Amino acid sequence: MSETVQGREGLLSTAFVGLADTLIDDFDIIDLLDQLVGHGVTLCGADAVGILLVDSRGYLQVVASSDEDVSLMELLQLQADDGPCVECVRTAAPVVAPDLADVGDRWPVLTGAMRTHQLYRSVHAMPLRLRGKAIGAMNLFRRLPGALPEADLALAQALADVATVGILQERAVRRGEVLVEQLQTALNSRVIIEQAKGVLAQRAGLSMNAAFERLRSHSRNRNQRLSEVARQVVEGELELGALEPPGRAG
Repeated sequence: MSETVQGREGLLSTAFVGLADTLIDDFDIIDLLDQLVGHGVTLCGADAVGILLVDSRGYLQVVASSDEDVSLMELLQLQADDGPCVECVRTAAPVVAPDLADVGDRWPVLTGAMRTHQLYRSVHAMPLRLRGKAIGAMNLFRRLPGALPEADLALAQALADVATVGILQERAVRRGEVLVEQLQTALNSRVIIEQAKGVLAQRAGLSMNAAFERLRSHSRNRNQRLSEVARQVVEGELELGALEPPGRAG
């Protein structure tokens, strides 16, 4: 077995063991989803990953993304109510667009934005589904055109399935119902995190991506929920100078 294969298997084992640990007891959904987008980038051949969830009113919302560019692309699809990620949730089936330049008539808003911003050229959307009903989608973006290998798509779907289990309560899974409270908690947490990113970006002169990395690093180093750290920043309970730069031990 090659070192590359061994290394990939080690990453896979670490990823799924870490996700399993996250699901124990009173886990943080936002932390789980943040781990998933990270694994999507490192394990599935994507340049960026985003996750959409259906909220209590039936509307799609962006709840996790690997960077701000992905959030922009997801929001453009939500505003247009169209695109591969939206279609994935509607059909509860994977939607693959190996080259967005070839599907301008299908998703004109998204493809137009891609040309304007020159960000991504391909999208692979995997459903978060339970018994044929989608509660969201995990979306893999690539800067170059081309289809992902089947093995990477299968892994992405497995990660999406883990997310589904994490979002749905055991009893709700047996009944085949979405646990609205859990979904709304994730959405509310995302709002406070976005507010904290804005506060930190403005006051510390950071980009939104750098601000998020600072929040996430502090959360992990102190073993605190990301949403709790964000709340402390927004409410002024945590001084910005106390936030630890990424990679610094707590």
